[in-house]
Amino acid sequence: MSACVPARADSARTKHIHPPHSPPPGGPRRFRLAGADVSAAIAVFLIALPLSLGIALATGAPLQAGLVAAAVGGIVAGRIGGCPLQVSGPAAGLTVVTADLIQHYGWRTTCAITILAGLAQLGLGCLRVARSALAVSPAIVHGMLAGIGVTIAVAQLHIVLGGTPQSSVPDNLVALPAQLANLHPADLAVSVLTLTLLLLWPRVPGRAGALLGKLPAALIAVAGATAVASLTGLLLPKVDLPSWSSHALATLPDGPVLGLLAAVLTTTLVCSVQSLLGAVAVDKLVTARPAPAGHVKRSNLDRELLGQGAANIVSGSLGGLPIAGVAVRSSANVAAGAVSRNSTMLHGVLVVIAALLMVPALELIPLASLAALVMAVGLKMVSLNHIRTVTRHREVLVYAVTTFGVVFLGVLEGVALGIAVAVGVALHRLTRTRITHDHVEGVHYVHVRGQLTFLAVPRLSRILHQVPPGADAAVELDGSFMDHAAYETLQDWQKTHTAQGGSVDVTGRRPGTRISEPAEEDGCRCRPWTPWRNHQCERPPKAPPPGAHGQAATDGSTGGSTGGTPGTATGPNAPGTRDTAGASGAPGAPHPPGGSGGADGPTGHELARGISAFHRNTGPLMRRELARLAREGQQPSQLFLTCADSRVVTSMITSSGPGDLFVVRNVGNFVPLPGEESGDDSVAAAIEYAVDVLKVRSITVCGHSGCGAMQALLGAEHEGARTPLQRWLRHGLPSLERALPALDAHANEPEQEQEQEQGQEPEQGPEDGRSRPLPAGRGHLDAAERLCLANVVQQLEHLRAHDSVAQALRAGDLELHGMYFHVGEAQSYLLSEDAEGGVFALVPTTDLTARAPDRLST
Repeated sequence: MSACVPARADSARTKHIHPPHSPPPGGPRRFRLAGADVSAAIAVFLIALPLSLGIALATGAPLQAGLVAAAVGGIVAGRIGGCPLQVSGPAAGLTVVTADLIQHYGWRTTCAITILAGLAQLGLGCLRVARSALAVSPAIVHGMLAGIGVTIAVAQLHIVLGGTPQSSVPDNLVALPAQLANLHPADLAVSVLTLTLLLLWPRVPGRAGALLGKLPAALIAVAGATAVASLTGLLLPKVDLPSWSSHALATLPDGPVLGLLAAVLTTTLVCSVQSLLGAVAVDKLVTARPAPAGHVKRSNLDRELLGQGAANIVSGSLGGLPIAGVAVRSSANVAAGAVSRNSTMLHGVLVVIAALLMVPALELIPLASLAALVMAVGLKMVSLNHIRTVTRHREVLVYAVTTFGVVFLGVLEGVALGIAVAVGVALHRLTRTRITHDHVEGVHYVHVRGQLTFLAVPRLSRILHQVPPGADAAVELDGSFMDHAAYETLQDWQKTHTAQGGSVDVTGRRPGTRISEPAEEDGCRCRPWTPWRNHQCERPPKAPPPGAHGQAATDGSTGGSTGGTPGTATGPNAPGTRDTAGASGAPGAPHPPGGSGGADGPTGHELARGISAFHRNTGPLMRRELARLAREGQQPSQLFLTCADSRVVTSMITSSGPGDLFVVRNVGNFVPLPGEESGDDSVAAAIEYAVDVLKVRSITVCGHSGCGAMQALLGAEHEGARTPLQRWLRHGLPSLERALPALDAHANEPEQEQEQEQGQEPEQGPEDGRSRPLPAGRGHLDAAERLCLANVVQQLEHLRAHDSVAQALRAGDLELHGMYFHVGEAQSYLLSEDAEGGVFALVPTTDLTARAPDRLST
């Protein structure tokens, strides 16, 4: 045993004050409250106060119950929940459920149901099933919220008109004519004033609007209506907050067991789904913030479910409304710059203070003003954006059924109907397959759109047998699933058709999707943009099949056979598949050098195989787009001037497609100055054509790391250039002159470091007024890389010397951009002209498809 290892007895008696190999703790952690959290808490509090009272009014619960739920949601759910910036409290999405519970069971039993729902949420959180709730179709969730919004708006309309709402939407609609005939002018006037302020406050123009817009419109609307009602002395019902000593608390649930279980299930479902979807939406909002003040962790959905359950238990025990995550308050919290859960908790503390100290002020609020506020919130829950989204995804039937079910039957019944319809729609899509047959230029195309299951086998077989024997056929699979029955049907037909002298080309969405025998399944499945030399899909040579004519192709290529259709073996061992290496892609594909299969010409072999892969995989997908471009002509938006280096693939590093870029490539990405001696007609002609004829909106000069032209420019003798390459490199001399001071400084870096160590000031390089561009965030650069960056900036100056470019720049029709691509790191940098010295900034990785999440509820 090593001497440095303590004996067991000694180690057992050793007590570590702190973990080994760790520094001692620095004492108790001090509570810190960021200024952004304070301002965010105040903003959320000003929104939550009137909405909590309004939602309590809409449910028929005691008004204090809304304040209790807001405070508990902020403090308990904010402290325990898994989404730090989500604000919980009484939500409009729970209004209909809670109002129905109060009407059937009374307020105290409703509080008990809230407690039981919280216990159910705790159980679900412990089972870690939070992610499963996200499996509910968004069309069902949006339809449920829209139905709840309609129910809220119709009920609150009666209070706006000075009446009393009924128990259901049909009853409210039936009673509406009588209410219109007996409306109360004072209630209507206060409601109209509230709605007007709510609508116009965010639209105040100018600098004053930007300043006043920081105050929430809901607070201004209620405060303005309250002030007008108090100053004019209008007689109308107002908020009545009884003493906290008489506040009703929960009691043992009283009612039928099945009814209570359904109530608990409904409350649990609505609270959980709304909170979890809200947490996901908050994550998207935080990610989309332009400049976050601090790092915010992503939501832990299981912990969020535990926090919501604990909050509902506490809220129900204290006589509060059911609690869920609230999208409006959460959005305001994120927009105000909150950086931690302290903002949510502080907002709850402010609600407690208001409930204890601001009772006289709260009792001045007219009920009609709160009803108008809640009615506006309900109408916003019917989102046109949601309707457009579900229509675009062909789920409008699910949305409509859920909405009408919630409005006329109830929340649980409406959601159940929506789920049933969503399952039916999914089954319909799974079994619906469109199979068409077209005959174009001697080739029979069979297009399968949808999922190929056994239910589509009869139609598939009927269409396939419409292809004449011996004809060229192409089967295009436009789906992601094929079961065994459909696979065998297609494979059997393929064998029969090729045995009769025909050819079959099976293509799919994904590269490598095809139908073939198991022996042929080891074909090319390499990813897109894989270099030829890295393809691991070579096959060993094999003997020609019995009955095949001509000489057998080597390297697994069947493209050189003379019997049958070019690119297709005719024997029974190769049933028409075009997946073999070589020129086996389409009739007329070019044969490799050597004339008999490519054994003597590996370069031609790779080229033909690449063309074959294009015909098989990419061509069918791009045929329509390329046909459109052929009809309309090219209309590129950019001229992209880059080096001829084979490693720089412009369409890959810019994610562009056909017709996007007008590309000019040469050694060193040079733009020669116009003139008789130094000009170059080929580059100048391309620039003139792109700017004057194609009307491109921008020109990008792109350099890259490891550029051979830059290395040759550094080491070449530029006097007496005789070869074409030497004469061409002279166009890079201005770039070399621009980079010389930076290169000298780079060469003197060891001496400067030594001088700094000795306390001396390093000697500065020469100043000629030119920028020395550098890539942001990169450290040591070699001479060739510095020259490459300087070359990009220099070629941009050369571009400005061309007449067509200068005129377009003066007219504001053209932009110039510099770009640097680091090959080894696969990183792209764009030149920031605003930065001093010319900085190439790394292009960030962003989700361009992401957008701000839809608001779920209020």
